[in-house]
Amino acid sequence: MTATTETSVEPGIDSPGGTARVSIATTYRRALSLLAPERGLAGSLVAANVVIGVILLAEPILLGRVVDALSTGTGAFPLIGLWAGIGIFGILAGVVVAVAADRLAHRRRLIAMALAFEQAITLPISYHARKGSGAVIRAIQQGTDCLFGLWLTFMREHLAALVSIALLIPTAVSIDTRMAALLFGLGIIYLVANTFVFKRTIDQQGEVERYHRELAGRVGDVLGNVTVVQSYVRFDAESKALRDLMSNLLAAQYPVLTWWAAVVVLTRAASTITMVSIFALGALLVQRGELTVGQIVSFVAFANLLITKLDQLSQFFLGLFSQKPAIDAYFELVDATSPVLDRPGARALEGTQGHVRYEDLTFRFPDGTIGCDNLNFEAKPGETVALVGHTGAGKTTALALLQRLRDPQEGRITVDGADIRDVTLASLRTSIAVVFQDAGLFNRSIAENIRIGKPDATDAEVQRAAELAGAHEFIARRADGYNFMIGERGAALSGGERQRLAIARAILKDAPILILDEATSALDAETEARIKRALDALRKGRTTFIIAHRLSTVANADKILVMEHGAVIERGTFRELVAQGGLFARLVAEGGFTEPTEVAEKTPAT
Repeated sequence: MTATTETSVEPGIDSPGGTARVSIATTYRRALSLLAPERGLAGSLVAANVVIGVILLAEPILLGRVVDALSTGTGAFPLIGLWAGIGIFGILAGVVVAVAADRLAHRRRLIAMALAFEQAITLPISYHARKGSGAVIRAIQQGTDCLFGLWLTFMREHLAALVSIALLIPTAVSIDTRMAALLFGLGIIYLVANTFVFKRTIDQQGEVERYHRELAGRVGDVLGNVTVVQSYVRFDAESKALRDLMSNLLAAQYPVLTWWAAVVVLTRAASTITMVSIFALGALLVQRGELTVGQIVSFVAFANLLITKLDQLSQFFLGLFSQKPAIDAYFELVDATSPVLDRPGARALEGTQGHVRYEDLTFRFPDGTIGCDNLNFEAKPGETVALVGHTGAGKTTALALLQRLRDPQEGRITVDGADIRDVTLASLRTSIAVVFQDAGLFNRSIAENIRIGKPDATDAEVQRAAELAGAHEFIARRADGYNFMIGERGAALSGGERQRLAIARAILKDAPILILDEATSALDAETEARIKRALDALRKGRTTFIIAHRLSTVANADKILVMEHGAVIERGTFRELVAQGGLFARLVAEGGFTEPTEVAEKTPAT
């Protein structure tokens, strides 16, 4: 298949976060809604924050009354005792809330991370190809980190601050409307300044996050191909490309930082002016006998409280603003829907015999490219069907449709007479074992990699599969044997060793349908011959599909389908196709292959 075909975006993959701007309020509400499964604890923390908010407001009032009591010399100690008691209770409540909120946020963060991970591994290859593994990893990690910070600050600071501010203005009005007006004016300045800068920089911050995603994707891409970088001496070129991306990121980030720095200067200036104004107006009102010194002290404490909480909210708002793109990217991942899903009422595929039929099957990629064009063929239980043709002919697409990695626009595939869209994905894929051209190994032990095919397999079963795949000898030479850690993507093994582990994995799975996608491409001639004997034994009683460019691997197939532009243009046995003198015969001639002497006579394919 062509590169364009492999990375085409699947129809049906919904990415709402990437197609329309989501308001910050919507993002905030949705983030908080993730706490709903623990609404009892979350509700208790909300109630505790309300109490803490009231305590924060009560302390300035008590401070003013203590000052007035001290100035008159009457009743100060009861007020001091009440103030101390409320303060100690507030401290203890704050500690309890902080610990509980911390644990809740950590717990929900891990749950959110698991949710995104489980979603990511179910999305089709085209989604990951379009986004890039670095961007997907960043969406999970940074998104959940930002959610954690949001939840924690909401429960520990934000909510209590909102309660304090909501009660502060009416409380201040009840004491003196003129002094309260100064506090109200300070709050308006904070609100207007933050709103103005938010509107000016919202698009710029989205651009910043885009550069962050590109940066993460670039790093992941380079590190994933570090051997190529080293082999082609790409150190300077890749470093320069990364620095250019960083320069673009900073060019987008600096204006945003400048605007928010201006907000800090403006609000701090407003705070200072408000504090001076409170003292000036308060002094005048005390001289007139309209306010007491204690009330002035209360208003000063109100102003300090308001400035502190507005600063907290401003920092929280700035944090939410800067983190919003990352949280939106997380929700975009969680909301992405695969075009391939279980139908309502889908049944499990059980007792599979492996009778596979392609009926009038047509698949087109979103860009209009034909992947498969009116395919009609069958593979009876135990038969081996080989698909050959030039790169991009549609071989891989045809077998991807059998695994329901994609769904066709027309026609259907049946297994034992059942449309594969009417059975569960899990049962369908459990019935199919695949050996890919790229072995697809994990950074785990050899035994763990083989057990991917059967997690509950015994050590004896794992060794038996390795022996059949011709892998046991090289495994035994390793210091840790089957416990040897093979490195990322099996980097500690040779290409042939990696491929033999992939074959052992498929052997252990023991599925009734087997797909070999260039399964012996990484093996030398001697090893290929040994593995071919093992695969020949494995194929007995199983329906096998082989994709190969090395035609010697398909010579003994029951049917060979020659594909071009998504359609089957020739079919038959090796000998029949060579005799026809068509594309297959030219492929044989171009590859320098000759007809194997052991090819048995086959009945012509229908």
